[in-house]
Amino acid sequence: MKRSVRNGLIVAAALAVAGAVVPIVTTTANAAGNLSATFTVDQDWGSGWGATYKITNGTSSAINGWTLEFDLPAGGQITSFWDADVVRTGQHYVAKNKSWASTLAAGASFSWGMNGSGAKPPINCKINGVTCSGGTPTTNPPTSNPPTSNPPTSNPPTSNPPTSNPPTSNPPSGKKVVGYFAEWGVYGRNYHVKNIDTSGSAAKLTHILYAFGNTTGGQCSIGDSYADYDKAYTAADSVDGVADTWDQPLRGSFNQLKKLKAKYPHLKVIWSFGGWTWSAGFTQAAANPTAFANSCYNLINDPRWAGVFDGIDIDWEYPNACGLQCDASGPNAFKNVISALRAKFGTSKLITAAITADGSNGGKIDATDYAGAAGNLDWLMPMTYDYFGAFNAQGPTAPHSPLSCYSGIPQAGFCAEAAISKLKAKGVPSSKLLLGVGFYGRGWTGVTQSAPGGTATGAAPGTYEAGIEDYKVLKNSCPATGTVGGTAYAKCGSNWWSYDTPATITGKMSYAKTQSLGGAFFWELSGDTTNGELITSVSNGLK
Repeated sequence: MKRSVRNGLIVAAALAVAGAVVPIVTTTANAAGNLSATFTVDQDWGSGWGATYKITNGTSSAINGWTLEFDLPAGGQITSFWDADVVRTGQHYVAKNKSWASTLAAGASFSWGMNGSGAKPPINCKINGVTCSGGTPTTNPPTSNPPTSNPPTSNPPTSNPPTSNPPTSNPPSGKKVVGYFAEWGVYGRNYHVKNIDTSGSAAKLTHILYAFGNTTGGQCSIGDSYADYDKAYTAADSVDGVADTWDQPLRGSFNQLKKLKAKYPHLKVIWSFGGWTWSAGFTQAAANPTAFANSCYNLINDPRWAGVFDGIDIDWEYPNACGLQCDASGPNAFKNVISALRAKFGTSKLITAAITADGSNGGKIDATDYAGAAGNLDWLMPMTYDYFGAFNAQGPTAPHSPLSCYSGIPQAGFCAEAAISKLKAKGVPSSKLLLGVGFYGRGWTGVTQSAPGGTATGAAPGTYEAGIEDYKVLKNSCPATGTVGGTAYAKCGSNWWSYDTPATITGKMSYAKTQSLGGAFFWELSGDTTNGELITSVSNGLK
């Protein structure tokens, strides 16, 4: 898996409340041809409400930019908003698209959200200068999967709704839904632990993987002390609405995770060590597994963050093989490290591992005794993504996360089915295998061929890293036009992207159930849409 310590998308926080509500819908019609806006109240907690405006381009061509104007009745106000730029003058509001969502493809929709108080719905609505046609509140609540929280917001509210009704959780019974939270996401991406709650993801997850701890000197060590336990959170950005103080013993994401677990008692948090960037220390760890296990035990059980972590995840890329660097510890090194961890931790903590998904003959799965380690692991996560990408700058273009090895795939065995089949054949129980999903795409530029297999000149531009883009951006900037190997792809201009969509994830979850796998995991939470489209497909698909 080629994961680097990347910056992230701009996503922040809103409010979570329980219970179904009656959506209030107001639509507009564009005389030029079916550009419309729909206002829906998603939640109402008495003292306030949450709503979304969905902009839909029903025309036959792309629209470059939109402006939505409306008034709220006397006493109504928007207290926070996200994924749009909003200016208020009295009771009049003008909302415009963010720069990263300027183009709305034909047939596509884009939703932005708000929290408010007082009177609603909006009146005197115009979109791109065309007067709204009016609307009437609906009388029936949603009939399936009503949202349990608002999407994240870049302008979070200053107070929380009543907490007397704690949020409900709905992960699939018996299946694991495991999502990575990247510690560096609190910087450029502005994605914080509170966003796991406000996006609705916390209710759907069973486990959070906190990535990454370092492996310096063959020891478990802190990855980013400021983000982990020092960054001070305001009341607005905190999970429970309580601001950090300068003298409290624990701040940062660790403290926010502690608060999230208090709000969602079913959630478990696992500290992941290594990753693509920080796997070098595992080679030294393999030389003295007991010392490594002791260091990890002491760090995870540090009294400063007692109660935060329920286990440890080993993301060694790759034992007895090459990743960012090469390891030659031998086929038993991984098994020995896992055995030492289990001996130290006993049954008090979860021990998991993210592993290679190279299903080729003589590939990375064959280089290590993963089956021998399985007995001491609660589950294994073959990283069934990043198979192909612009790290091979000239192509050929291919989906980075194929479920099946389709005819013409550039390398035999580079697909999820091959990896899962190989691991099962080696003796890893199906119930201990989780299927991996990427909440992002990989892309090339200089491509002339729409179908997979074309040549390229380099990596497609990305928001934070060339050749990589989050799903929440791609769904609007380059909507999927085809599928291959159980995943999606699209060609937009000279750029060619592959990524999973809600539909392809549904297909992958069906495969996971057919194979009796233990569930699914994904990299990573901030790549999803503000209303959690992808994690909803993962969770629902495993039910």
